Amino acid sequence: MTTPDKPHGNGEDPQDPLAELFAKLMGGEGLDGVDPAEIAKAAGLPNDPAILQQMFEQVQSMMASPAGDGPVNWELAHEHARRSAAMTSDPSVSAVQNRSVDEALRLAELWLDNVTEFPSTGLIGRGWSRAEWIEATMGTWRRLTEPVANSVATALSTAISEQLPEEMKGMLGGATSMLQNMGGAIFGMQLGAAIGALSGEVVSASDIGVPLVDLEMALLPANVAKFGEGLGLPENDVRLYLAVREAAHARLFMHVPWLRGHLLGTIEDYARGIHIDVSRIEELAREVDPRNPESIQEALQGGVFMPERTAQQDAALAKLETALALVEGWVDELTAAATDGVLPSAPALREAVRRRRATGGPAEHAFASLVGLELRPRRLRDAAKLWASLTEERGVAGRDAIWRHPDLLPAAEDLDDPTGFSARRSAAEAQDTEVDAALEKLLAGGFDAPSDETPSEGGGEPKKGPEDGSKDDGGLGSA
Repeated sequence: MTTPDKPHGNGEDPQDPLAELFAKLMGGEGLDGVDPAEIAKAAGLPNDPAILQQMFEQVQSMMASPAGDGPVNWELAHEHARRSAAMTSDPSVSAVQNRSVDEALRLAELWLDNVTEFPSTGLIGRGWSRAEWIEATMGTWRRLTEPVANSVATALSTAISEQLPEEMKGMLGGATSMLQNMGGAIFGMQLGAAIGALSGEVVSASDIGVPLVDLEMALLPANVAKFGEGLGLPENDVRLYLAVREAAHARLFMHVPWLRGHLLGTIEDYARGIHIDVSRIEELAREVDPRNPESIQEALQGGVFMPERTAQQDAALAKLETALALVEGWVDELTAAATDGVLPSAPALREAVRRRRATGGPAEHAFASLVGLELRPRRLRDAAKLWASLTEERGVAGRDAIWRHPDLLPAAEDLDDPTGFSARRSAAEAQDTEVDAALEKLLAGGFDAPSDETPSEGGGEPKKGPEDGSKDDGGLGSA
């Protein structure tokens, strides 16, 4: 006998379709024999077999996949990044495209030789598809996002466990590890989708300013073409200008070996301070409709898990913002100098790149809301003005010498007044020189009593003469 709400009954034990689904998923039986229409009716989902089948496969994957070394399922993150990239056309880079990219980067290296002290990298230029960009950068994305991802995944797992109805908890029985994995799987899928969407926006290996790959120069031909749409400029000009930017990034990170670790370390300093507010998770759990998977996605992308930043995190973000601005400003200034007189469309392309980097694309905003971290150089123009001022004052060699050590880099206040940087640095260096000289004199005993103040015999005060106000009575005593 079957009932409308429990259609798969056998004898006196009717079976709820949702219970049957969970039993099959957890028992490893797959989806054979499960009627998507009945599940949709019981769960209040739209009766679209194709959508439901895809959703069930994702749920099964979430429940069956091991979490790995931590709460976040990075295998799912990687899979969904590739799947998101493939949602739009992502053809393999042809031999002709690869050759065009390499030629553009080689020419870019020649142009840069005239405007920087840093020598050519000697790297071979490569053309990447979006999937290849994901493969090359996924390890760094994991490093950058793992601290916050772990926090969010753990909080999600707790919320899911606490909000399940009692009858479902009983049905799940001892499958607690599955619930623990579910939060990491959900966040991993969302993070992968965000990275996959970013792969459709970036034009090169170093496009976002953070060195996601080491010792690589690459352009994404499909995205380069997409960037050039609507600019009304020759495709070759667009490719050449972006190639100069990519080559400039590569030179900087290759010849300033501490810089990559400095940037990635600053991001990690911020991420390590992430703590999730449990009360906000509980509020989310009450508001999210479990019958609507999109509600969880919207909550994640809305940054609902991001806590108020601490003072330490604010300091880390300010440091990161300044460092990104200095990198992007240097690249911006060098690219303008390298293309001056050889690429007539360079000024228009410079402004287009500046606007794009300042505002960020939709995928970049989605990523920022997901992990609470923006990678946009807000002060790019101020930094470019600073580097131009240094070039004028100190020359190319003096400008590039600033990168010798992180302590030499301009600070946030220098971006407020770019033209005053040299004067402030000179004053600080002069003060340091005076302190060093005084310390050296002190250690050498140079602050002993002057020789003209000879102590009197017996160690008393020096004798005083007429010049210091004492009265000379010619040796006659007083009456």
